[in-house]
Amino acid sequence: MKPAIKKAMTPEVDAFLEKAEKWHAELTKLRAILLEGGLSEGIKWRQPCYSYEGNNVAIIGELKDSCTLSFFKGAQFKDPQGILTKPGENTQSARVIRFTSGKEIDKLKSALKALVEEGIELEKTGAKFEFKKEPEPIPAELGEVFRKDSAFEKAFDTLTPGRQRAYLLFFNAAKQSKTRTSRIEQYRERIFDCKGINDCVCGLSKKMPGCDGSHKYIA
Repeated sequence: MKPAIKKAMTPEVDAFLEKAEKWHAELTKLRAILLEGGLSEGIKWRQPCYSYEGNNVAIIGELKDSCTLSFFKGAQFKDPQGILTKPGENTQSARVIRFTSGKEIDKLKSALKALVEEGIELEKTGAKFEFKKEPEPIPAELGEVFRKDSAFEKAFDTLTPGRQRAYLLFFNAAKQSKTRTSRIEQYRERIFDCKGINDCVCGLSKKMPGCDGSHKYIA
């Protein structure tokens, strides 16, 4: 394989890192590894995102207790050291590594570089991840609402498959029946308005149809 050409740093990511007080040093280390691997950087979803020829490969971010390096198609990686984990129970393609110190990053530097190379190779081959097509189960509480209100069922059916799945995941995540019922009622009007659970409803978002938090700044 030809040696990767280190990509240039961007002002947008510079600004992001300047604001990252707790994990500034660690995120800077991760940034260097990704750029040295030949990925281009920019800001997506308010975080530094790294791509190869326009295709997203990895993204870095910070949490209260750690900073993260996530690979969009990590589930397809060989990952011989077993350092990639699922971000959440329902995550299909993405895989993440969490760090709490720069020493951890230094120790895994070679492995991280190998993961970057693997991510690039996947994009070169045009590999696609086959997301599961099985629908999420409909909770009994939602089924009961559908039985009593056919108009509501029709409104739900008109939503895109992605929006339907997001709602079902949210409803099913509640452990108690009364909580599931409460969530269904809470989003009833939004569903009638053909809005997804993460869609903007105030009309102020600059990232339509998604909500970017602009409603929080309404005077």
